Amino acid sequence: MKAKINSAFKWLITVLLVTPTLGAFAQGLTVNSLVCDYQTNPLGIDDLKPRLSWKLNSDLRNVTQANYELRVSTDAAMNKIIYSSGKVKSPESVFVTYQGPDLISRTRYYWQVRVWDNKGNASAWSTANYWEMGFLHPSDWTAKWIQTNSIADTTDGASPIFRTAFNLAKPVKSARLYVTAHGIYEAYINGHRVGADYFTPGWTSYKTRLQYQIYDVANLLVAGNNATGAIIGDGWYRGHLDKYHNVYGKDLGLLYQLEVTYTDGTKTTINSGSNWKTADGAIRSSSFYNGEVYDTRLEKAGWNSNNYNDSKWQAVAALDLDKSNLIAPESPAVKKHEIFHPVKLIITPQKDTVIDFGQNLVGWVVLKMKGKAGQVIKLNHAEVLDKDNNFYTLNLRHAKCENQYTIMDDKERVYEPHFTYQGFRYVRISGYQGKIDTANIYAVALYSDMKPTGSLVTSNPLLNQLQHNIQWGQKGNFVDVPTDCPQRDERLGWTGDAQAFSRTAAYNMNVNGFFDKWMKDLTTDQREDGAIPWVVPNMMPKTSAGVAGWSDVSTIVPWNMYLIYGDKHLLAQQYETMKRWVGYIQKTSINDLWNTGFQFGDWCFYSPSPTDDSGKAAVTDKTLIAEAFYANSTQILIDAAKALGKNDDVDTYTELLKKIKKAFLKEYVTPAGRTVSSTQTAYLLTLQFDLLPEGERDQLAARLVQNIKDYGNHLTTGFLGTPFLCHVLTRFGYDDMAYTLLLQDTYPSWLYPVKKGATTIWERWDGIKADGQMQSPSMNSFNHYSYGAIGDWMYRVMAGINTDDKETGYKKIIIAPHPGGNLNMVNANLETIYGHVNSEWQLNNGIMNMTVTVPVNSTAQVILPKAAQTEVTEGNEPVKDVEAISDVKKDGADLKLNLGSGTYHFQYSYPKQTASL
Repeated sequence: MKAKINSAFKWLITVLLVTPTLGAFAQGLTVNSLVCDYQTNPLGIDDLKPRLSWKLNSDLRNVTQANYELRVSTDAAMNKIIYSSGKVKSPESVFVTYQGPDLISRTRYYWQVRVWDNKGNASAWSTANYWEMGFLHPSDWTAKWIQTNSIADTTDGASPIFRTAFNLAKPVKSARLYVTAHGIYEAYINGHRVGADYFTPGWTSYKTRLQYQIYDVANLLVAGNNATGAIIGDGWYRGHLDKYHNVYGKDLGLLYQLEVTYTDGTKTTINSGSNWKTADGAIRSSSFYNGEVYDTRLEKAGWNSNNYNDSKWQAVAALDLDKSNLIAPESPAVKKHEIFHPVKLIITPQKDTVIDFGQNLVGWVVLKMKGKAGQVIKLNHAEVLDKDNNFYTLNLRHAKCENQYTIMDDKERVYEPHFTYQGFRYVRISGYQGKIDTANIYAVALYSDMKPTGSLVTSNPLLNQLQHNIQWGQKGNFVDVPTDCPQRDERLGWTGDAQAFSRTAAYNMNVNGFFDKWMKDLTTDQREDGAIPWVVPNMMPKTSAGVAGWSDVSTIVPWNMYLIYGDKHLLAQQYETMKRWVGYIQKTSINDLWNTGFQFGDWCFYSPSPTDDSGKAAVTDKTLIAEAFYANSTQILIDAAKALGKNDDVDTYTELLKKIKKAFLKEYVTPAGRTVSSTQTAYLLTLQFDLLPEGERDQLAARLVQNIKDYGNHLTTGFLGTPFLCHVLTRFGYDDMAYTLLLQDTYPSWLYPVKKGATTIWERWDGIKADGQMQSPSMNSFNHYSYGAIGDWMYRVMAGINTDDKETGYKKIIIAPHPGGNLNMVNANLETIYGHVNSEWQLNNGIMNMTVTVPVNSTAQVILPKAAQTEVTEGNEPVKDVEAISDVKKDGADLKLNLGSGTYHFQYSYPKQTASL
């Protein structure tokens, strides 16, 4: 009897102990989406204190994390625990810093999390994810850099091939390839391409920061004889960059370290060194600007297989170069993405054979065909056809954008380039003597492998196309660095474009890691006196630095990333760079006025003609712009100092800001409150950056609206004014005018290019004029994302998904849509670091239906537009009676309330919309 009682007692204790977990299963509390330093299961990092993030799911509303436990092991079964946080009382679920023992090169660490919520439920342990360390010390590298000894190894020369053969005496358990190049490379093992990345090692400030890649290649190796090697292209290292080349060096090179572990635990390493050999192959030249020349007759068939005879190949030069600049990958690599099949085959009036892919994309064309020996097939690329429907390439300037293939025999082959990319919608095929079968041709998009996060759909098809164009402008220009354009002889990391678009970019895709890497290069390239270059990585003279709106990227992007992702680490990392930039302006200013040096001004502003003398050109005083951005960067520095707890800096820069604003008012604002430049951009920057006393702002906002009306309800802004246009109008109560500009479809406007058939954002408001003529070919990109910054207003205001300035990263979400523009539906979705956010509103027959989704471990303040004077229900209940809704109160004409996590459906009567101006 006693044994039975003891048994029952043990059973009861067991039930009591596991009840929280059982309850969690019942309520569906789970942990998922584990991320380490912006990556899922990264293979090779060199962060000694990785930051770990996770998301929570629950079937209940109003759920937050109360506690978490994090543990790390060196085995997948989680039996070899090296660190356990214990149960930590904390709501933090993003960027939680690893606090365990020192991490070791080459080691894989598995980690998992379990959580407890605010309702007493506990989750099970998450699935174990991992991170693997790269090399933490230069001495981990035992390989040598290798180069050719050929005098023909020059820019635009043939791509060298490097190879070696080796024997693996035993079965392979695991293998890691650590590889990088001077140039861009493709590595091969036993005839197979290694990895799915392109243009590796990517573009960084190579002299101090050169990425290497890590690949798991065990499945490519065999016991016995093996062969490996790589092909190197010019890339960014020594290829053409604007008017420069050989920027980082003249000689292409390879660094290759293959570490193999056998099943018996013993190890061997295959290093690049003097035993390797080199030769030229079929790639006769490769260039981002000019394309690739490939001669099939010069292929070294089987060169990367183990039975190839390389006796006629040349010896390499093996060098002991410094390896302290080598870093593990920090940004998503470029990969292949969407495939486009031909929409139509065109014979132009000039008798060119042209393929239309229907989308202006960035990547290349793949074709399968056969021909005669010696036949040369050329593929030229263009974004548009001209007024007469002929192939148009003048806007490419000196970029040839031509891929050329010389055929070896009559066998059918697949042709695609290796070390180039083009920006194009149309491809002209010449030299082919047979009938072109479009079924054997397709285009593939290449861009950095950023996870899509945002979507936006409205009831207006033109706005939907605009959103499409914005996203494709980003895809085409986020090719390892944020370029200005992807087609002509430029393709550089222009800082002004990136800062203007950075917040929109962070809605469309997860760009945290992308910008983190780029910001580190910005810091590397910052001039000794604090000036920030025009382009990053900087390949121009050091004098090309220190301009308003471009160099301010150093403050704007880190702050935007902090708002979007709550990434205080990135903010702290960039803080001294931010201070040095503001310090540079301070040193070059006179009496607190930044009125010295070269400035770009409001690039690409509206002008009726290049020689306009009517006074209608929207020319804004460049020094006014500079002073405005000086104030903005100083304000951001103050905000960053507050976030980082640097109170002394808060006081110092607050006093500086007062002086800057006082100087601005004295120099650029009349006693009547008018700015010296009566342009939209002057008004916008003055209002956006709070440069007027509060009591004088409304009159300037009215001047802004009148200016827009004076131009027939058109914008006149350039790169620096455009991002703030609709935001300022909304802030000062002019939603109708904001919608009027958004929906304007005649030049200049966002929808004018859409009506002209654009599939990306244009550099110029009138890249193609109303009569079909082209803008000046010297600067007329049809894929230039800057004006796509309107996407930020569409997400944050039209759809209403916004961040909170204090609980950043969508820890607290502001949902405050502004219906208008005769739209009856807007639906925006955003995958934040906490989870899925949705804001959808539908307006039909005077009834507003609004759906809001808040992720677990976040909260939201929702502002229901024009709901203060009507009954609002959520799921057929009055909102005041819904348990997960709190602090319901009127806010003027709106109704403000707070939500916990979950999905909510609101309904209420909505006043009739007024027509746009």
